[in-house]
Amino acid sequence: MSSQVDQIKEEVEAKLIPIYVMGKQYMVPESLTIMKAIEYAGYKYIRGCGCRGGVCGACATVYRKPGEYKIRTGLACQTVVESEMYLTQLPFYPANRATYEFDNLEGVPEEIFQLYPELFRCVACNACSKVCPMDVEVMDYIAALKRGDIAEASRISFDCIQCGLCASRCMGELPQYHIAQLARRITGAYLTPSAEHLKTMVANIEAGRYTKGLDELKAADTENLRNLYTEREMEPATAGEDWSPQSDAYL
Repeated sequence: MSSQVDQIKEEVEAKLIPIYVMGKQYMVPESLTIMKAIEYAGYKYIRGCGCRGGVCGACATVYRKPGEYKIRTGLACQTVVESEMYLTQLPFYPANRATYEFDNLEGVPEEIFQLYPELFRCVACNACSKVCPMDVEVMDYIAALKRGDIAEASRISFDCIQCGLCASRCMGELPQYHIAQLARRITGAYLTPSAEHLKTMVANIEAGRYTKGLDELKAADTENLRNLYTEREMEPATAGEDWSPQSDAYL
């Protein structure tokens, strides 16, 4: 057993590469993501570690490769380390966020123009789109908002994870991700038709239809919860749009 461990250790150590975290060199396995490499180097994440799946935005990272003038960006949970990489992380990027009472909005383009007049400072350089780790066409949704098309901006920006990297590279100093968030909120509240099944669900919740079931789940022990989970009725992989479970107790 010890010989196998030593062999594995030798294989791992043979693949160690140097990276620089906040200017200090660490030797880490070349196959790790930046997030795992930082942990390998001895750091412990207390906050901002995110989902580790690439859709959180809390681990935005700026890095540079040796001999390159270009500053690169990525998410620490997605980006694999490279030899001699210099990196630093931006768990939060400060950008102006307008203050407003959402319930007082009417969902018209002029409200976005008033709250974020810097929208029109965009020079269409497209640096925002190039830096986006989710490949969102940031410049396109900004252009849609300048035209007053909130719904289109909401559609284009749907995959935004609020990492703030777009704002970090913007020549016009726009807080793109905050503007996009407002556009999506307006679209959901004012521009998208209300779903009847959602109204029904809200009414059921307010009427207490699920209170008993939730109380039973909270009172159940681990074994019962495990049995309930494994024995639950699952939707078939080939189910049609009209499929419904045998019991409608939780619908």
